[in-house]
Amino acid sequence: MPQDRESGAAAVEYGLETAKKIAKKLGANKTGSSRSNEYDLKGKRIVIRCASANTNTVRVYFQMLERLDAIIGSFETDPNTYELYEMTARMFKRNMRPERSKGASYDRGLVYKSTFVNKCKRIDMVKL
Repeated sequence: MPQDRESGAAAVEYGLETAKKIAKKLGANKTGSSRSNEYDLKGKRIVIRCASANTNTVRVYFQMLERLDAIIGSFETDPNTYELYEMTARMFKRNMRPERSKGASYDRGLVYKSTFVNKCKRIDMVKL
């Protein structure tokens, strides 16, 4: 089901709040604006992208990829439980496909959960 303005805004808030909690568990420090999921984790510039249980992709803006070292894909497995995978920005670029949308999300690439699970190291499982 496609998102509308309201469900899209709810998804953004979910991602921001969930990433903030995950960052705290990982000991990451905020580096981006208050509306960004960018953090410093042990000297690496990362972004934490969160996917609820019914979502099988994470998206990153093309421009953001240029300044990142890694993407942390956090995938909900049970209510408030997330498996975390780390993918380098370079690997994300190699495995992403552009959004199909011609609207506001045209400048993002997406990578499937299966790519994180099959090609990346699971770094943690967190319960929020």
